[in-house]
Amino acid sequence: MATKSLLLYLSKSDSFKGFLTRFKSFNSVTRRFVAGEELADAAAAIRQLNVRKINASFDHLGESISSEAATRQEVGEYLSVLDRIHEDELDSNVSVKLTQLGLDIDQDLCYANTRAIVEAAGRYQNFVRIDMEDSSKTDATLAIFKRLRQEFNNVGIVVQAYLYRTEKDLEELLKAGARIRLCKGAYDEPASAAFPEKARVDENYIRLMKTLLASGLYHGIATHDENMIAATKAFARERAIAPDQFEFQMLYGVRRDLQQSLIDEGCRLRVYVPYGRFWYPYFMRRLAERPANVWFVLKNMMKG
Repeated sequence: MATKSLLLYLSKSDSFKGFLTRFKSFNSVTRRFVAGEELADAAAAIRQLNVRKINASFDHLGESISSEAATRQEVGEYLSVLDRIHEDELDSNVSVKLTQLGLDIDQDLCYANTRAIVEAAGRYQNFVRIDMEDSSKTDATLAIFKRLRQEFNNVGIVVQAYLYRTEKDLEELLKAGARIRLCKGAYDEPASAAFPEKARVDENYIRLMKTLLASGLYHGIATHDENMIAATKAFARERAIAPDQFEFQMLYGVRRDLQQSLIDEGCRLRVYVPYGRFWYPYFMRRLAERPANVWFVLKNMMKG
């Protein structure tokens, strides 16, 4: 937990970013986890995933935007992504963070921006997943999602197993027929909001996973934890839930061996493919989620 807290702290440090990016080897190793800075980079990465029968989700990196004009640029970027998916016949949807789209500026602005993306996706019969950010944004994120869900079926939401409130949130979301992505959570939360112990987070994750799979709706089980994956597969077998009734979800570059084994077993898998200039906070949070990746980074930096 101390390592995770340190990495999350460093994810906000521009000076530490400046130090790391002096190393060419560091910049090279980030490409394992971030497809690149341009849309074309992400499209190429997704094409390769599709060849391996892995679905994908475009994730244009950026959050906590404070300029209305910049939020409009994000909308334009996502409209370009949806066009690219259609033109290149990629098996992919899109993932958005509401602080990219104006959540910290004005909720009506954020709603209008997000609605434009969801509506455009609908014209292509595509799907938009609204990511969940830190717990201070949960209420506003859920409010905008519920507002969109009243009008559109092609929009989903993420819930985080480390938050105490998630079990109750899940009940309300399932009543609305929401398609949900379950993850553990990647932000540094206070003990007043989230389970501080990994064992408690894991227990809650399994409990929530069972609720999702038993709902009869199509959900995403997002984890790189082999214990959580095994528990999910065991519950699906126990309830005779077919492999095409849900999907596992993972992050680009993380546990590629495990990704391939799931595909080989006949499971459905979606990989989130991040790209964009604002890769550093994302990259550091991924290290915080799985500190074993720190050794991978350091080993490759020493080689360079």
